[in-house]
Amino acid sequence: MIEKSDHFIKSCYSDENIFIRQVKLKDNHQPANHEPLLLIHGARVAGIGSFDLPVKGGSLAEDLALAGFDIYIIDLRGYGKSSRPKEMLNAPNESKPLVRTPTAIADISCAVKQILKWTHAQKVNMLGWATGGHWAAAYAEQHNDNVKKLIIYNSLYGAIDNHQLLGKGSVFEDKQHLEEFNHDIGGYQLNTRESLFTAWDSSIPLDNKELWRDPLVANAYAEEAINSDPQSFSYLPPQFRSPTGAMADSFELAIGKKQWLAKHLTMPILVIFSQNDFWSRKADAVAIVNEAQQAQLVEIPNGTHFAHLDRDKYGRSLFISSVIDFLKSDR
Repeated sequence: MIEKSDHFIKSCYSDENIFIRQVKLKDNHQPANHEPLLLIHGARVAGIGSFDLPVKGGSLAEDLALAGFDIYIIDLRGYGKSSRPKEMLNAPNESKPLVRTPTAIADISCAVKQILKWTHAQKVNMLGWATGGHWAAAYAEQHNDNVKKLIIYNSLYGAIDNHQLLGKGSVFEDKQHLEEFNHDIGGYQLNTRESLFTAWDSSIPLDNKELWRDPLVANAYAEEAINSDPQSFSYLPPQFRSPTGAMADSFELAIGKKQWLAKHLTMPILVIFSQNDFWSRKADAVAIVNEAQQAQLVEIPNGTHFAHLDRDKYGRSLFISSVIDFLKSDR
């Protein structure tokens, strides 16, 4: 039986409250892998929506808990159940992009300290999805001694500079100051339900998307994203806020500006890349593997950015088995 518990911790560096959910097997006091595993969400959808949907095939956290791992899910400030920076009470254009890499590292650092206290472990394992993988690696670069193993999943690295969606010439570039982020975008953005599926649908190589992605999972993903923000229903249609710091970070990575260096990471690393990912590029994944001290690459054939939420035969099974094998290996 799966047991879940929700916690709020005070940020070590501000007045923000950080949400953490624990997911584990009930009465499993000695997990198969003693090091707890921290899951870190990406740019828009918070931790529960990303990793713990209440439908079959929608909870990576439950699947990993059933394999014996002690799972923790974080919401960075500005996301989900964590508190919002005060600037998010104002209009988006009244602040610069919120929750950039140093802020994310600070929140992750506080979470890791608390998780180590709760579990009496010496280190944590980490899995970060998209911008979450970038943030996890940036944290690990500064805190190698705290991380046993690191999983970077569909994440940018800054290996090349020709990313049409996020980089030069995109909406994120300041047209008056090329190669600078467009700060007119503001501190946060509003996201509709429909916007969650635009890139996902376009990367699925089937006309009938339901054959590739369970509609129950898709609906749960959208519902959790909308419900994660207490202000969503003050807009018509409902829209949830997400800080734009992740987009500013990603713009820099998309034009070739690295924010951390893989060669500084001393722990074993698993890089997972989906062949049809719209966000990261294979060059990013290969560069991390080539530069890191000990890293391996798993490529999901025809996989989408959302492989862990797609159907088993379209990437989910390969993703989960690769994560479990890596974490249980002696490397």
